[in-house]
Amino acid sequence: MLSDTLAAGLAQYGIGAKIRALRQQKKLGLAKLGEHSGLSPAMLSKIERGHLFPTLPTLLRIALVFGVGLEHFFVEGGGRPALAVVRKQERLRLPETPDATSPSYFFESLDFPVTNRKMEAYLAEFPVGGEPSEPHRHDGAELIYVVEGRLVVNVDGDSIELAEGDAMYFDSGVPHSYGQQGRSEASAIVVVAP
Repeated sequence: MLSDTLAAGLAQYGIGAKIRALRQQKKLGLAKLGEHSGLSPAMLSKIERGHLFPTLPTLLRIALVFGVGLEHFFVEGGGRPALAVVRKQERLRLPETPDATSPSYFFESLDFPVTNRKMEAYLAEFPVGGEPSEPHRHDGAELIYVVEGRLVVNVDGDSIELAEGDAMYFDSGVPHSYGQQGRSEASAIVVVAP
């Protein structure tokens, strides 16, 4: 018998719904899937309804019938949409760089449980008197929304001052950096899309 914690952790992958979606795409009944996988239709039904979690060897037998890898059952897509709730107390606050003695900012991931993200979202906090971050670049685009305080964002040599409520979008493939401005700390939501 699985603990409630393990059952909840496994349930979030929606393995049963993904198996049902694969089976319906191939227009297979439970009995036919049972013949191909060597598993009983009753067991397959329990798995599809989420009443039973398959072992890895059992899941592999099912995956082989449909020509998918095991990863198919552990990533978003398939039978259910991606969804993650990140509670404030679950987030981990990290400095800009692990060895920074006086970091430019601290950040918390707002979407860390999601695999294969189409974007990444962070809460960034900029302490008073912090030095601007080192210029960096990465593929994609970035959106910054200032929640409180003031920021200076330097994008490819141009410095733009942002105040509370301001937002900014830019191509993050060019060098960019952030810095707190003024007498109070600043915070911003930063969304990066690869």
